[in-house]
Amino acid sequence: MLKGFRDFIMKGNVVDLAVAVVIGAAFGAVVTALVDSVLMPLIAALVGSPNFDGFLLFTIDGVDIKVGVFITALVNFLLIAAAVYFVLVMPMNKATEALKRHRGIEEEEPEPDPQLALLEQIRDEIKSLR
Repeated sequence: MLKGFRDFIMKGNVVDLAVAVVIGAAFGAVVTALVDSVLMPLIAALVGSPNFDGFLLFTIDGVDIKVGVFITALVNFLLIAAAVYFVLVMPMNKATEALKRHRGIEEEEPEPDPQLALLEQIRDEIKSLR
């Protein structure tokens, strides 16, 4: 009986994971479109180029060193991280806080770990022995 229940729960977790992957892929497409179609053109309007691929390009012994490509990837990463934070993380945190306030749930201080208290006692004892 318990094994069947465990299998049922595992199947539910697999379905949840599959839904998360599909939603993540769709959200990734939205964020990529935001960065490529809105934010990078704004940067191009300010800087004059939609990317920095030609920036800090130099050659040493016939080998091209393309620092600008790295800078473009870094800017893209920062824009995507900012978009995810402001579009997904921040509103979710505010919604969670509002829901907790609505339900009257207050966050309690977690009880200190007894192992931590024991380690502090050991530390204090060692200090007193010196």
